[in-house]
Amino acid sequence: MPTSRDPEARKTRAREEFVDAAYRVIDESGPNPSMNDIAREAGATKPRLYRQFADKADLYSAVAQRMADEVYQLAVSDFNFLLDAPVSALRHALTGFAEVVARHPNVFRFLAQSRTTPEDPSVAPPLDIGRDIATRFAGVATSILKSIDADTTGIDYACRAAIGAVLAATDLWLDDEELEAEQFVEHLTTLVWGLLDAFLRGRGVDLEGDEPIFMTLARLKAD
Repeated sequence: MPTSRDPEARKTRAREEFVDAAYRVIDESGPNPSMNDIAREAGATKPRLYRQFADKADLYSAVAQRMADEVYQLAVSDFNFLLDAPVSALRHALTGFAEVVARHPNVFRFLAQSRTTPEDPSVAPPLDIGRDIATRFAGVATSILKSIDADTTGIDYACRAAIGAVLAATDLWLDDEELEAEQFVEHLTTLVWGLLDAFLRGRGVDLEGDEPIFMTLARLKAD
């Protein structure tokens, strides 16, 4: 077990403290933080910050990973998708996603902005939060499809497309002061289910949107 004398544990804690500081700066000041502001918020100097992160992209990646982990905890972790209907399960996952974004809208804007318009073209863009969430989503979908020996070819593309649509719609939602979170989730649920349902039907898998997945899988296995 790591101790306070463990160099790796100390480095992990130091990085997490800078990520915490980045969240606070972005939440308060908007999606264009400076490294000086982040270092100051953490009670440190800029050189110390750069001893923990190789460059800006490394810090941005850590911020993106933190948000992806928060989404996963609310949307997927400890949730049994097999016991729920596909549309209800999607609604649950998207509600968790929307809660995280609503809690840190400027962090989402920051990640979207840094992903599309890196401040320094010579620096590789940070971890794409959508890629991380789509990879986890694809893992869940693949395990479900494999349980009925269905063809999983292309499921990663379908999940990436679905999450891409979610991120694009989220950017629009954050600029729409009239659309409530519940309405946003309903729009997304319809959109994502339509995309995934079309993909599954193309693979010969007919999932009923309102039928618990385990019942659908039992029926498909019996056919």
